[in-house]
Order: sequence, then structure tokens, then C-alpha cells
Amino acid sequence: MSKIIVLIGAPGAGKGTQARLLQERQGIPQISTGDMFREMKNADTPLAKEVQEIMASGKLISDELTYQIVKDRTSREDCNENYILDGYPRTAVQAEQLENLAKEQGKTIQAIEVDIAREELMKRLTGRRSCPICGEIYNIYSKSPKIENVCDFHPEAKLTHRSDDNEESVSTRLATYDELTKPLLDYYQNSGRLEKVSGEGSLEEIYKAIDDLVRG
Repeated sequence: MSKIIVLIGAPGAGKGTQARLLQERQGIPQISTGDMFREMKNADTPLAKEVQEIMASGKLISDELTYQIVKDRTSREDCNENYILDGYPRTAVQAEQLENLAKEQGKTIQAIEVDIAREELMKRLTGRRSCPICGEIYNIYSKSPKIENVCDFHPEAKLTHRSDDNEESVSTRLATYDELTKPLLDYYQNSGRLEKVSGEGSLEEIYKAIDDLVRG
């Protein structure tokens, strides 16, 4: 039976990178809520127009409407077999709605958490630097450029540091993530479907652990 792979991970855990690797290497579509909402901004469908009106009014998009967007996107041909959900579900309510979708599509749900220690997340997020020209990401703790604060590919470019990548902002973001995500993790844990991989190895080690679970 084909499945819906739900990847869960805190900001900086690397789940987005791993989802892209699964897509590139196994051809499993990565369905990102961020991408879906961006697509909706320019689409000319009744559902897209409803989303555009809500966004224009500054209101939050409801769980029900988010579910309809996910259902609409995953009904396309590229999602006939396995697909990865990145950024959905975010709450236990959305997880319950996803159960209905899985039944309709004849799929099982596999939840995988990329687990990582808080200290490591702080280093990853506060240590990030990027090239303003090519967007290459560096980290002062783990992936320094050859010349301090200068892009390896664009020596004329000084690396930039996002204003919200400071300890106070990062701590707030991680606390918010914990608060919002704990019920979701509990939901999958209680149903015996939560599997964990460590997010602290190399990119390939983490990929292999996820790949083994997906193929298992």
C-alpha cells in the first residue's frame, strides 16, 4: 500500500533538506504547505480565490480550508503513489483530518520526526550566514567559508546574518514550535506510528536512516 510520509522537525532540524533528497533520489513528491500557499496567490480557481480573499483580509486560514488545499494538491497524478507532507499537519486536529484523506486515497500514514538536541539547533540557527548573491548557506560552527565572512563563490560578497537568527528570537521560535507540535507528536506516538531519526549525523547518515524507514 502506498503511503503519506509526514516529516516532523523543529526549525533547523533539516527536514526540508531531507524531503528534497527523497524527492530527487526516489521521485517521491515533496508537498510543502508553503509552496501550496504561494501557488494559490496566482491561481485562478474558486479555492484559490477564497484563499486570496482571506490572505488579503489578514485573517488566518482555517484548518478546514488548509485541508481542502492539501486534498486538492494531493489529488494530482504525481501523488498517486507515495508522497511527503512538509509542514502539514501542524496540529492534532489537522492530523485527524489527514486520517480521512488517507482513507479516501487508500494510503497509510507514516510519521517521522527528525529529532535534534536544543543546543545543536541553537548553533545551527544562530550560526547561519548566507551569501547575498547566490544564497549559499554557511555556519560559523559547522560550515565556515574559506575566508571569514566571505562567500567561497563570490569573494566580493560579505555574508549576511538574518536579524531574527539571534538567541532570543530563536528561543522564542523553538518554544512556539514545542507548544504547537507536542499534541501532534503525542497523537502519532499514542497511535504507535511515530518513528524517530537523529538529526545530528551527517546529511547522508540522516538520509539513510529516513530512507530505511520509508522503504521498510
